Amino acid sequence: MDCFAVCTATSYQIKLLYEALKNRFKATLYRDVLHIEVPVEDGVSDLFYFSYGAIVFWNMPRERTKMYLDEVKPFEHQRSEEIETDEFIYVYDTAAKVVEDEIFLPDHHILTKLAISYGIAQSVKLGSFEVVIQKTFNNTQYIPEDLAKRGRISLSRREIRRKMGELFLERSSITLHVNVLDTPEFFWEYPELEPLYRMMSNYLDIEKRGHVLDQRLAVVHELFEMLGSELNHQHSSRLEWTIIGLIVIEVVLTLLNDVFRVL
Repeated sequence: MDCFAVCTATSYQIKLLYEALKNRFKATLYRDVLHIEVPVEDGVSDLFYFSYGAIVFWNMPRERTKMYLDEVKPFEHQRSEEIETDEFIYVYDTAAKVVEDEIFLPDHHILTKLAISYGIAQSVKLGSFEVVIQKTFNNTQYIPEDLAKRGRISLSRREIRRKMGELFLERSSITLHVNVLDTPEFFWEYPELEPLYRMMSNYLDIEKRGHVLDQRLAVVHELFEMLGSELNHQHSSRLEWTIIGLIVIEVVLTLLNDVFRVL
């Protein structure tokens, strides 16, 4: 059976989504996650909507996922330009494990799927962060290259301010939501399920990828500060030339008045 995950937005309005779906499906709200059961040909599909903009589908035919992705759009906040996805297959076995993108579930309990879904949802969310950071690097890599080759940044003050605004928005959009990569509060209530989450999290290298993301955010911050320094330098340079111009004008006026007696 298939397990499919997708991250489509910065966040979902989970409570409003719950109100919209509870009369049509068996729906349960767990803190920041909405679970619904959808009847399918070979049984039931389990859908988990995470408040940070991710959905995990269990046993949902791929052709039907589009319908639910379209249905969640009115409840999205800041839809992603590029949709991040991941997919697995799963079977039931005596012990929980993950081998080559195949998930072995130890039982049919819905909370078991939810615990593992937390790890999968965090992974696709982290993937969306990674796409944003990589796009930022691609769009700004010419700036340090210009500085290294020419000793200055070939951008006007207006362009620098615009680029600083873009960097600030992109960095803040990640830092404000990066806490979703922490251990979910759900496991305070169900500590016995945390090993399942850790298993999936370790398999997907979430902690290591999170550290790499932090390092890349630090680079973006350094670039932001570099642009700020260049903006201050251009402002100071402009003031210096203005002062020099005023001094020249004063000297010329003094010569005309005191030496040449023109004024």
